[in-house]
Amino acid sequence: MTEQKTPNRRDFVKGAATGAIGGTLLGMGAYSYSPLAYSRMSKVARQQADFGACRSVKVTSISETSWFNNAHLVGDIHAAGGLLVDQYSINWAPFGNGKGVAQGSYKDGIDSIKKMIPGDLEEAWATQQKLALHPDNAGGYSCLIEVEDLDGTKHKYLLDAGWSYDWMDQSFKREAIDQMLASGEIEALILSHEHFDHFWGFPVVMKYNNKIPTYAHDGFYEEGMQYIKDSGYEGDLKVIDKELTPIRPGMMAIKFNVPIITRVYGEVSLAFNIKDKGLVLISGCNHQGILQMTSTAYQKLKYDNDRFYGVYGGLHISPFEDWDPKYDDLVISLGKWDFERVGCNHCTGHLTAKKFIEAGYPVVKGTARFRTSSPDYLGNGDTITF
Repeated sequence: MTEQKTPNRRDFVKGAATGAIGGTLLGMGAYSYSPLAYSRMSKVARQQADFGACRSVKVTSISETSWFNNAHLVGDIHAAGGLLVDQYSINWAPFGNGKGVAQGSYKDGIDSIKKMIPGDLEEAWATQQKLALHPDNAGGYSCLIEVEDLDGTKHKYLLDAGWSYDWMDQSFKREAIDQMLASGEIEALILSHEHFDHFWGFPVVMKYNNKIPTYAHDGFYEEGMQYIKDSGYEGDLKVIDKELTPIRPGMMAIKFNVPIITRVYGEVSLAFNIKDKGLVLISGCNHQGILQMTSTAYQKLKYDNDRFYGVYGGLHISPFEDWDPKYDDLVISLGKWDFERVGCNHCTGHLTAKKFIEAGYPVVKGTARFRTSSPDYLGNGDTITF
C-alpha cells in the first residue's frame, strides 16, 4: 500500500469524511469490517523488509479499561456534537473548564492544572473533578512490553499512557511500573495515537521519568504536542514520520495514516518477529482496522515461517458493545491469518471476544480482575507471552 500524506490538521473534518456517516465509519475503521475490503486494497508485490528477530515477547496489561460506563462516554460525545467533534472541546478531564459539554478547550483545561503537573497529580485531578464531565468514568489503556533478544537480554517498553491521572497512577503502582520508570528500566514510551484514553495520562509517566525516550505519530495535533511540553517532558521526542520505523532487532513500528473519531489523526502499531514462530502484532486501538494492519504487515515485513503467530490489544470492532452483521464478516475473515495466540481487550469489545471464542479462535483468556469485567479479555494485570 502506498504511503499517504498527512493532511492539514485543521482540515480534519474535510479529510475525514464525505459526510457525517462516511466520516464516522472511516474513523472507526469500518473500512475493514468486510472481506470486500481486500478487493479495494492495492495489489502490490511484497517488499518484506528484514527487521531481524527476537526470542520472545511478553505483554502485561497494565490497564485495558479506558472507561467504565459506555453510556456516559457515548452520551458526552453525542451531546458535544458527535463522533467528529474535537476531543479537547468535549470538557473531559484533564481539559475541563466547568462550562459544560462542548465548551471545553485545551487552554482552559491546562491553565487550571499546569502548575501541578507532573509533580502533584492528585491535586491536578481533584481540580479537574470539579470542572470536567464524568471524571470518574476515565480509566486508560497502557501495557508493558518485554522483548527478549536472541541472546537472552530483555528490554522493556511502555505502550501508551492511559487517561485518568488517578486510575493510571494506581495501575502503575499495582504493576510496579512506577519503579521501572524511575529506575530507567523501561527504555521508551510509544504513544499509539492521540486519543484521550491512550495519551492524556502522559503526566503520570512524567511523574516518574520525564526524560524517557518517547515515540509519537507525526499526525499529533498542536494541542497534543503542546501537552507533551506542558507535562514537563525533557527527553528525546521521536516523531514517527515513515511507514516503517525499526525500534530494535525483531521490533518494528508501523505507521498508519488514518483519520479517527474525535479529531485524531493516525495510529502506530507494533510488529515483532519471533524466531521460529512468526509475526506478532500489537495495537493500542487499531483504528486502521484489523484487515489493514494484517495486510500491511504481510506486504511490508519479512518474518519467520512466513506466518502470523499472534495478536494482542484493542482491535476496535465493537468498542461500544453494539453489533452489526458486517462484524461477523470480520470475525470470519480474521481466520484467514490462522493466528496461534489471540489476546484481545480494550476496544475489541466483549461481544467480539465471545464471537472469537465461538469461532474456535485460540483466545487467551484472562482473570477478570481490577475492574476488567470478563475473563474473555486479557484484562488488567493479566499477561500473555509469545
